[in-house]
Amino acid sequence: MSAYHYPIATAAALLAVALSPPKASGQAAAPASSAPEELYVIGQRLEETTPQELARFGNRLETLSAADLELGGFDDVSQSLQMKVPSLYLAPKNGPFDYMNCALQGSRCEDVLWLVDGVRTNNRLYNTTAPLDTISAHAIERIEVLYGGQGILYGTQSVAGVVNIVTKSFSNDPTGSLALGFDENNGTHLAGDYRNAFGDHQVVLFASKDESDGFQPFADEDYQPSSTDRERGYDVLTLGAKYAYDFTDRSRVSLLYQHTDNEIDNSIPYQAAVRNNARLEDWITAKWDYTANDNVDLYVKAYWHDWDTEWDDITNDLDANGNLTGTQTVNYLDTFWGFEDYGVTASARIRTDGAFEYAVGYDYQSFWGNDEVWLIEDKTETANAVYGQIRSSESAFANTDFAFGVRYNTTSGNADAAVWNLSGQHQLGTGLYVRGQTGTSFRLPDAEELYLRDCCEVGNPNLEAEESANVEIGIGGSAGDMQQLTWQFIVFQREVDNLIDIDFDNPAFPDGRFENFDETADFNGWEIELGVAFTASLRGSLGYTSTEAQFEGSRQQIQDIPESLTKAGLDYSSMSVPFEFSLSLVNTGDVYDQVSSVGRIEHGGYTVVDLGAAYYLDQERRHRIGARLENALDEDYATSLARGRRDVGNVAYPYRNLGAPRTLHATYSYRF
Repeated sequence: MSAYHYPIATAAALLAVALSPPKASGQAAAPASSAPEELYVIGQRLEETTPQELARFGNRLETLSAADLELGGFDDVSQSLQMKVPSLYLAPKNGPFDYMNCALQGSRCEDVLWLVDGVRTNNRLYNTTAPLDTISAHAIERIEVLYGGQGILYGTQSVAGVVNIVTKSFSNDPTGSLALGFDENNGTHLAGDYRNAFGDHQVVLFASKDESDGFQPFADEDYQPSSTDRERGYDVLTLGAKYAYDFTDRSRVSLLYQHTDNEIDNSIPYQAAVRNNARLEDWITAKWDYTANDNVDLYVKAYWHDWDTEWDDITNDLDANGNLTGTQTVNYLDTFWGFEDYGVTASARIRTDGAFEYAVGYDYQSFWGNDEVWLIEDKTETANAVYGQIRSSESAFANTDFAFGVRYNTTSGNADAAVWNLSGQHQLGTGLYVRGQTGTSFRLPDAEELYLRDCCEVGNPNLEAEESANVEIGIGGSAGDMQQLTWQFIVFQREVDNLIDIDFDNPAFPDGRFENFDETADFNGWEIELGVAFTASLRGSLGYTSTEAQFEGSRQQIQDIPESLTKAGLDYSSMSVPFEFSLSLVNTGDVYDQVSSVGRIEHGGYTVVDLGAAYYLDQERRHRIGARLENALDEDYATSLARGRRDVGNVAYPYRNLGAPRTLHATYSYRF
């Protein structure tokens, strides 16, 4: 790894945090009212509280609750993250349940790790394909977003941060809900969940069904006559079950099974008659939580994740003049691509009577993948990792918490990596703090980069892991007895080395081979976040992020990373009135795409506004009518660009993937 040059002030700030004086015996920790982020009390299990623990040591955490998702009227995860999470740029390609582009604090999308209930769900066939296109918002309890390099505890791909999607949680009391919704795109949405406890046994059941004909995903002028599939639809079924049993107050076993059965259109504006992914996806996790005594907590978790997709691609035939012949060619029909991922994680937290506590862990992962469409060899890869972290205890240092950790990751190939991280937070006074982190992370090469054997390039099994270094510093605080005003100013810097890309000077099959490049990718930026409680019921937020993302020796912004991102929100909710209201605004600055055979084109500069409202029909707030006006200003905007081929002359042209138009959603729900 090349040398990294951090701002001197940044390193000095973290050093000051680490060297803060010890607390006097019996001195209390800093008051919670001055903490930089609102911390949610989730439970006492080790894995469940890990994000909140990391927040105590200076890592930035944002939490999106099920109530936020319900008030916003969202059906899929992507659109909720797009509108609600600060400094996260997310652009669903053609509306809900679709592929997407993303950037967290100006990162590449492949630098973000996605989890479901703590289990890696990233598509290891293609790191650039984020796995949110089949995850329903109806099954979610909360979404946790950790910013900055998180490679110590979470491993590969957590270069810019981690997004953990937590499904419906356990309850000791019988509770549940049913919901029915419709939208203007001939969409229907059904969802339900049930939670209860029977002695020492707890059960959660949840299910949802989302289907829609969709909308026209491309502008009229971008369609060729050969494309007869003019609406992009989806059909997504999610089923889930959780079970937990408490052997004692200190020992619990829990199981999760989640199944999705989906058919999702993958439209293009030329030649397409049928083009879709039909996918069966299953998660199974089994976990044992154990509290040995007041000082030692541990868990052991095994997981299995299976992703089986059948790809259909049928094109309309053209004559020599570019006219439809009335016949079709089946390029692919029920053609397989998918992967199987399973592993074991063991982790322990050890407290002491001294100034420090410790976290240690072990990860094992086995990954198998195969693609018969974009030809990737049938291969299996394994990875092992050990990690450890030293943390300050809650009462050891005056107004200060910090942690230092290391991780070593080894694979069955050549992509081994060792990383470290130092983070901390210091209370400067009442309502004022400084926090930050610095360290290194890594990204293992995906199956495409290792094993591709197709028409145009070839994989390289000798690739090394990408390596990165990052620093993030935030200063912020709150004002007012009830934190009526909260604010934070953040600067971040990230460098990625050993970049993996196609080397066209090393012809392979026949166009190139994936190689590690010497060029460094630099990501520098700043953001400001404000929160205002106008009243106990009315809250507002405003965030702005500015990013400069460039490869070494270039002055051009890296594609799919916006130069600026603004998010604003206004939420009203009160137990004294039966009405709720939500407004979300996203403004995306300049974004560039490099369109093959065409060139570099800008497609950002748009503003999307969502409005949500709900009315409760009874005092107990069991019956609820909700509405969402998606893209209320009917902004015509491109989420990304791609290359098409004209029917006449086979000439390349750029086309726009359009975001969802103005769409009205209506929902009725019942809680019991």
